[in-house]
Amino acid sequence: MVQARDNREAGPIVLHEVTVRYGLQVALERVSGQFPPASLTAVVGANGAGKSTLLAAIAGGLRLAGGSVQRPIGGLLGFLPQRAAVDTSYPVTVAELVALGGWRQFGAFRAIPASVRARATEAAAIVGLHGNLERRIGALSTGELQRALFARLILEDPAAILLDEPFAAVDAQTTTVLMDQLIRWYRDGRTLIVVLHDLALVRAWFPTTVVLARRCLFWGPTESALRVLAT
Repeated sequence: MVQARDNREAGPIVLHEVTVRYGLQVALERVSGQFPPASLTAVVGANGAGKSTLLAAIAGGLRLAGGSVQRPIGGLLGFLPQRAAVDTSYPVTVAELVALGGWRQFGAFRAIPASVRARATEAAAIVGLHGNLERRIGALSTGELQRALFARLILEDPAAILLDEPFAAVDAQTTTVLMDQLIRWYRDGRTLIVVLHDLALVRAWFPTTVVLARRCLFWGPTESALRVLAT
């Protein structure tokens, strides 16, 4: 069984007056709030509201125009961007893609050890890809690729996980499989921040929701957040 670390003491993710600009355009303006350890938070808002920008800022992939992001000291952070950010033309198999989640155990220039390959096989089975390990990622459907990327995250074993529209353009069965894994991570004590458009999923599973419109309109209990979003 893939072993999970105990992440409940990893510490919060804290945003203070976070501002991001692309040229003259403001993508996020003075967003402040805290994601506690072992929390499950949805991020919602219209297209262009800054949701993907928020995740990229938390991950450290953007230069801030103002403010700061405090990340857990020593806690690994896993980031799964939208599918468009994944280069499926790269000639790797599902097994190789998943095993890359364990790269810290073998480094950038060594062969993947048998122990990591075994864990990759197990992770692929968890998300329903056991019979697809030797397929090239370019031959996968949208849902199959997303399952493979979730399996890679299982091997990464991060304390905090950022997911940008993880259920976009996948079928209902894949959504159920991936949502089950997301809940397992949450119950393991990880911090999850998930950009979503499906408000039914938000209402059913997420205790806390952030509503963005470049600024933060609301950050708190989901039912209250959805009422704000509807106004």
